[in-house]
Amino acid sequence: MLELLSYPFIQNALLAGFFVSIAVGVIGTLVVANKTVFVAGGIAHSAYGGIGMALYFSLPFLLGTTVFALLAALITAFFFLKYPHRIDTFIGVMWAFGMAIGIIFVDLTPGYNVDLMSYLFGSILTVPSSDLIFMGILDGIILLAVTLFYPTLLAVSYDREYAKVRGVNTVFYTVLIYVLTALTVVIAIRSVGLILVIALLTIPVYIAENFSNSLGKTMVYSSLLSLVFIFLGLGFSYEYNLTSGASIILVATAIFMLFFILRRMFARD
Repeated sequence: MLELLSYPFIQNALLAGFFVSIAVGVIGTLVVANKTVFVAGGIAHSAYGGIGMALYFSLPFLLGTTVFALLAALITAFFFLKYPHRIDTFIGVMWAFGMAIGIIFVDLTPGYNVDLMSYLFGSILTVPSSDLIFMGILDGIILLAVTLFYPTLLAVSYDREYAKVRGVNTVFYTVLIYVLTALTVVIAIRSVGLILVIALLTIPVYIAENFSNSLGKTMVYSSLLSLVFIFLGLGFSYEYNLTSGASIILVATAIFMLFFILRRMFARD
């Protein structure tokens, strides 16, 4: 088994898993705390438009996805702040529009790009070195932003109205959380794909919350759990020649269900 580590694509996959685990652990905690899981799903599926446009205009996939995901995040934040009671409708529209525009651009692109499927369902074993550099940069941006604004993000996440009364610019921090969510979606695309990214943003956080008493600890534990899920899923997919993204989520879901059952059993006792 150790001989696998000598292969460059395995090394890239492990490093990609490390980058992804940091992003989903940190931002997934904020997503769950702010109850914006559906927002994250909308941004993730909207990002498919960026993939289609990147394919059509022969641009780097991650660059096109990043631009489109950030645009979707900003638009979603605007509607959330302007029409908070109708945000589910606007997210549904953005979700559908992003997928539709992506499909249209794919249809208009001559030929067929097999690699496109890896952005839908994940293919961590095919992550190139250029993507790793981009993922590392986005990870750095996420960690820097969360470190600098951690106390305020904590206040906004748990009591937005109280933070607003205390003079916190809740508009800025709401937009920041949405933007960081978009960057996390971009990082996670290669590992689990747009379709399954919500699971990796939420499952580790749910488990981690039961072992931590602060937002910061939840972020750390979630990142570690995500890393375990990704590595186990990676090994499972390689061993049985399965899609890596689906394998990672399958492992995460199995552990989640086991944890949930054991927690309920011990809770009765």
